[in-house]
Amino acid sequence: MTNIPRSEYPRPQMVRDSYICLNGEWQFEIDHGKSGRARGLIDAPALSGKINLPFCPESKLSGIGYTDFMASVWYKRDVEIAKSDKRVLLHIDACDYNCEVWVNGQSCGIHYGGSTPIVHDITDKLNDGRNTITVCAEDDTRSGKQPGGKQSVRYASSGCSYTRTTGIWQSVWMEEVPAAHIASMKLTPSAANGTLLCEILCENADGLTVTAEASYEGRPVGSASAAVCYGQARMIIALTEKQLWEVGNGRLYDLKLTVGDDTITSYFGLRDVVYDGSKMLLNGKPVYQRLVLDQGFYPDGIWTAPSDDELKADIERSLAMGFNGARLHQKVFEPRFLYHCDKLGYIVWGEHGNWGLDLSRESCWAGFLPEWLEIMQRDYNHPAIIGWCPLNETQKNQDTRFVTMLYDMTKAFDPTRMFIDCSGWLHVKTEVYDTHNYDQNPETFRTNFEPLKEGKAPLCKDYVGIIPDKRMSFVSEYGGIKWSDKQGGWGYGNEPQTKEEFLTRLKDLTDVLLDNEKISAYCYTQLTDVEQEQNGLYTYERQAKFPPEEIHAILSRKSKIEE
Repeated sequence: MTNIPRSEYPRPQMVRDSYICLNGEWQFEIDHGKSGRARGLIDAPALSGKINLPFCPESKLSGIGYTDFMASVWYKRDVEIAKSDKRVLLHIDACDYNCEVWVNGQSCGIHYGGSTPIVHDITDKLNDGRNTITVCAEDDTRSGKQPGGKQSVRYASSGCSYTRTTGIWQSVWMEEVPAAHIASMKLTPSAANGTLLCEILCENADGLTVTAEASYEGRPVGSASAAVCYGQARMIIALTEKQLWEVGNGRLYDLKLTVGDDTITSYFGLRDVVYDGSKMLLNGKPVYQRLVLDQGFYPDGIWTAPSDDELKADIERSLAMGFNGARLHQKVFEPRFLYHCDKLGYIVWGEHGNWGLDLSRESCWAGFLPEWLEIMQRDYNHPAIIGWCPLNETQKNQDTRFVTMLYDMTKAFDPTRMFIDCSGWLHVKTEVYDTHNYDQNPETFRTNFEPLKEGKAPLCKDYVGIIPDKRMSFVSEYGGIKWSDKQGGWGYGNEPQTKEEFLTRLKDLTDVLLDNEKISAYCYTQLTDVEQEQNGLYTYERQAKFPPEEIHAILSRKSKIEE
């Protein structure tokens, strides 16, 4: 598969031997009028163009590079499949936004949402031999009815909105599974108890037994079994070794799950995330979160990294600057990125791209809530995710019922992580108090946060809602200092005239946060430039603007809560 782009196994936490990568060249056609169904594109022998998947048509790597609005796009490809007694599952790991799939002209259904996996059992629609897969994606970024994250609603990129992503932007692949097989799993570790709770969802397996076997560096460390009833098996593995997952040290256990003839391999990290009212505790120890805002955009692939190595390299670039984690901002990052976070001990907040969605309209809630649940289901097992934050800088006229519903829904599914309701502006029901402040003057920046010491809200003009009280305080966006050799572009505040002035401002702003005993987390804006936004510590092409060791010395200084 060396000549196929992004051919690495796309789902590291649920691996099977049967894997057929369908990335690479597909037929392709832009359908501005959304008339493809009426024009017979479902059954057409060919489309008018070609595309290189898994890259979106806006990207250079797709071979197209068309950046205007596209109401609808079509994909088509023939695949050879020999019929057997196994089921064939077709995966599209993300497609923005409404996606319908046909196999040999027969519809497999429609998926709504641009960031979560699509899985279809296509067995009953297959021929023995040649089969045609057709995909249609419809995308309306400007509608206000769908979350788009940082995708621009204007013709061109502007401000902090960037080139759009339309259609398929993550891997397309197939796998064969027995009729009785594992569909998904929810793994809940307890570092305090040295256990792993396994909740396994199965297809066609009632009455069978699921066996789970854990190991660490090849050594067996525990196993358990449970019968499948109503499609689910639950068991607890008591681990004979405690190897804790920590910041900077992503110790991972291996896990093998078996039901009938189906076997998958996975992994997990043993860690507990709690907060004591003022700071995060990881395995009972306080951790100061030194985070960076990561937009997850790439100059040649837009939302899709050009290679798996580049996913890992962005984490290493962040670590080199002194950060220990990131806000994965206004985008649902692909599982391969989270896999590298897990291995490197890099803590992250899982978010959704709510920008572009008018949450003041009840009709828009139906597009957000199911996908948010799908996001949590996909990513629950990653130890690197230490908290959830579904919304960012929402409207101040936000319907509080929706935010309350999000809190209750998230905590019902996942009571093991921290939760921020709406990062930055409006807080309705939250466990962590966070705020955004791009003041570039260190003296007034310090004054802004003095009220926190008395349990009061900071002096931030955009803030509304509840007061910090005894909640952990997190300055989840600050800095954003522009530095670029390019003409134009923007950042926050006046651009420093010299590198020395930049480093001094960065140090003074960061020291304000580290010196405030009520602040236990920060997030600097941002890791890289993105198109016209020129406030990254790296350029868009991933070149360091300053020696990483100099930034590292500023950002990694001990905070008040660590002294």
